[in-house]
Amino acid sequence: METLSCRAVRRLALASAGLFKPEWSGFPKAASGNGVRARKGAHAVIERFGYLQLDTISIAGARSHGLVLLSRLAGFEPRLAEDLLQPGEPLFEYWGHEASWMPIELYPAFDFRRRAFLTEKHYGKLLNEQPKMAREIVARVRGEGPLRSVDLEGGGSGGFWDYKVSKFVAVGLWLVGKLAIRQRSGFQRTFDLPERVIPQPYLGEALSFHDSLRLLLGLALDGHGWASEGTLAATWRLANCRAEVRAALAEMEEAGEVVRAEAVLAGSGQGERPAAGWIKPRDLELAARLERARPRRDRGVLLSPFDPVLWDRKRVAQLFGFDQILEIYKPVAQRLYGYYCLPVLAGDRLVARYDLRAETKAGRLKVLSLRFEGEEADRAPGGDEAEATRTALGRYAAAIGLLPHPPG
Repeated sequence: METLSCRAVRRLALASAGLFKPEWSGFPKAASGNGVRARKGAHAVIERFGYLQLDTISIAGARSHGLVLLSRLAGFEPRLAEDLLQPGEPLFEYWGHEASWMPIELYPAFDFRRRAFLTEKHYGKLLNEQPKMAREIVARVRGEGPLRSVDLEGGGSGGFWDYKVSKFVAVGLWLVGKLAIRQRSGFQRTFDLPERVIPQPYLGEALSFHDSLRLLLGLALDGHGWASEGTLAATWRLANCRAEVRAALAEMEEAGEVVRAEAVLAGSGQGERPAAGWIKPRDLELAARLERARPRRDRGVLLSPFDPVLWDRKRVAQLFGFDQILEIYKPVAQRLYGYYCLPVLAGDRLVARYDLRAETKAGRLKVLSLRFEGEEADRAPGGDEAEATRTALGRYAAAIGLLPHPPG
């Protein structure tokens, strides 16, 4: 069995995610503006991971899906990230990692999830309790055309966080495949019939759960480089199917698609066994070359807290020695770093984290706090970490059209 160093695994993860040197990532070097080139660049990022997670929080000036694209595509116009899902685009929205935009080719691979939502304890139960409303919503969409969620009528539900029942029924219909999301604008969903959104042959095709697992696990490895079984399963929220995941990986190994590899990760004590995981054969040589590479540490970039590299907190701690904490649900007094902190990546290290607030009317990006990791020497003026944080903030502020403003 192959054994990889922490440095090799960390750099392979960054290269696979498009965050190392451009020649290692295979992504476009730039995707300026909001035209065809920018859209193709965004599609390339989504195709690499198989998903782009959506999130509503915009306090830092761009939502998570925009931050993920900005961090990889030089010159990308952040407003484009809000309008990627449009009729004719090779994307669809569904519950992949979380609510995500995904390549249209993956629609058949989520037939297992659409079927599972039929008996799910929240939305599945609601559809069973509201069959008349479900039929009426589908009939209305069929007769009137696409409907925004704000256009759906209904009274308060009382039990579903006091939102309108009809909105939850529409979401349930989307989750089971009776409706599809045609587009988003201003983070407002527009529902339509699947046959008017999903092109053939994807709509009429359905992969078996077995084939879907093999496809999705392979995609997860494309985005991670090396990963444990748990990380691969969590990428697609594959719960309660450990035996099936292991069987799929074993078949992929037998077919030569993946190989087992151990990794000596951060925090491994003397005598502790390396972590077990998987890697694609082609990435073994790449990992060895990346281990010898010399990344520049003074060119920092800000990452979304929901970045594909960061959502697995245990993996982040093992690869970077960085405690990735999301504190948006904590009271102010209990926060260690801030409400919505953006880590700073410099070379192959996470060196700091910014808590930012976009003050659009004032034209400024307010720095609420900046917290460094590691030794104080690197933070001194002219040091690598100080330069990386300045570069990262300046690049991001320019992208969203605001001037960085220090604390105070």
